[in-house]
This record gives sequence, structure tokens and C-alpha cells, in this order.
Amino acid sequence: MRATQNQRLLRAVTGQRKTKSSKTKYWIGLDLGGTSIKAVGVTVDGELLRQRSLPFEDHDMEWARKIRTLVRGWRRALGEPAGIGLSAPGLAASNARSIAVMPGRLLGLERLDWTDYLSSPTPIPVLNDAHAALLGEVWRGAARGLRNVMLFTLGTGVGGAAMVDGHLLRGAIGRAGHLGHVTVDWNGPRDDFNTAGSLEHFMGNKFIRARTRGRFATTHALVEAAGRGDATARRIWDRSVRALGCSIGSLINVLDPDAVIIGGGIARAGELLFEPLERYVRHYEWQAGGHQARIIRAELGDLAGAYGSAAKALGFDAARE
Repeated sequence: MRATQNQRLLRAVTGQRKTKSSKTKYWIGLDLGGTSIKAVGVTVDGELLRQRSLPFEDHDMEWARKIRTLVRGWRRALGEPAGIGLSAPGLAASNARSIAVMPGRLLGLERLDWTDYLSSPTPIPVLNDAHAALLGEVWRGAARGLRNVMLFTLGTGVGGAAMVDGHLLRGAIGRAGHLGHVTVDWNGPRDDFNTAGSLEHFMGNKFIRARTRGRFATTHALVEAAGRGDATARRIWDRSVRALGCSIGSLINVLDPDAVIIGGGIARAGELLFEPLERYVRHYEWQAGGHQARIIRAELGDLAGAYGSAAKALGFDAARE
């Protein structure tokens, strides 16, 4: 029977897709951001069954209640998921059941056991949001088939993650992959991670007023002015892109990736970013034996973290692919 107009409208409004069957085996991937929750319901092959984006106010754990309500709704509609994965800002606990360290915001997130909170019959793996975004791109996005790859997300800050030989780097306490917090200028001011003159200072949107001396309020405005030929904007933007290219060139020596994925809101600058970035990376890269790490654009957009969380829940392992 054909769906009624109201049913079609409901799916359009909620972002839900018609599923093959209520018995389709599926996994839920959840990505808790700073202002919104992204969720996907996917099959083992990555087919998207449902997706949602839910804004929230960072007050009184509204984000947690909205996640629980969403999961309950999908359970009623699709049945019990085969697994659930979740990503969030901060350092994931060593047992992967919670975020261990996330100071300053999302009060209540630290040490919240999501397996218990969502009454899941199977453990819910918890990932750092950038780690999850990279895993998502490797599973279903721009880095499919790759085992050595770096990810930079350019937005309010500069996030990052790295995979070496198919293994997502976590480190001793979960700090591995904070690529935006490498030093570009050791005389520069300290950032939130105690790094002097970090890449985030040169590229992150939250420092745009400082590095443009108040002339531009957003990176978008800076890039727009540079695109119009504004000489000052072009100089500032070129310095930012050069800092990114130099950092990538340095980190290539450390991690030896096949490719470097660039995502986040600033990546929407398109060729105004990618053309000079390619040039600067080649200038600084050690091209041993003529090898060049590819610079590629992220494909999954805001859903990368949700896809990565689902991939973790279903046991995707790039090292075995």
C-alpha cells in the first residue's frame, strides 16, 4: 500500500527513511556535539535506515534525555538494535563505557555510563568525537579502503584523529590524535590544551578576531573577503593555510599516511582552501621515493561521527579489512 501524503510528510520532517522491514537488523550510531545530537540507524553494510539531528541547550543534561527518548522511539519503531555506539567531546575512558574527561561544558557527561543509562543489553562503546569521525570516513566515507590516514576537522577549533595500519590511535589516556594542538609558533599564546602557538590559533574560528585584529568576526567572512580580492584578507588567509600545510607536512613524517582528510565547516571554502593547501603541503612534505600523501575532502559531513559510532558498535575493524 502506498504511503499517505501525511506519512511521507512525517518522514521528510523527521529525516527518517522508509525501512525494508521492522525486523531489519540495524545498529544505532550517536554523536553528541556541542549544540546538537546526530543519530543514524544503519545496516551492517552501512545502508542508512534513519537519521536525526536534534538541537539541545547545554543545561541540566537535556542532551542525555533527548538521546534516551530518541533511542526509545527507534526501539519501538524498528525493534531492539543489534548494537549502539556513541561519540562525544572529551577523552574516552579506558573501558570505553563513558567519557572520562570533559571539563567546562556538557556537565554530567564525565563518567556517565551509557550502557546503563540507555538500558542496553549489550555494551555501548564510547568514542571521542574526532576519533569517531575518522572511523566513519574509513568505513563509509572518503577514506574507504585506507588503513593509514589522518583527519583534520576545521571549525570552531581544529579537531583531529589518526589511524596507523588500520588501528585508530588512542594513546595512554585517549589524547592521541589532537592534531590541531601541535605547535606552529612556539612564541605564540597558549591554547586551551596548554599548547603554545597551536595550529588551532592559526585556523580555528574561535581565534579569528585575535588573528585578524578584530577585522573579521568569522572565518567565513575572512574567506569571502579573500575571494573578492581583499589584500589584507588574502594575506591573513594565506598565513592560516600555510600553517595548516606546514603542520600536515610535519605530521606526515610522524604518521606516514596514505591520505589526509579535511572536513569541518571551514572546508566548505572549497578551492580557496584546497588549492593553496595542496601547494603548501607539497612544499613541506618529505616525498620519499616520490610518494605524496593525498589531500581529500571528507564525505560524510555532520554525520561522520554517528557513522563512526555505529561502525564501532558493529565491530568494524579497518586492520582486518
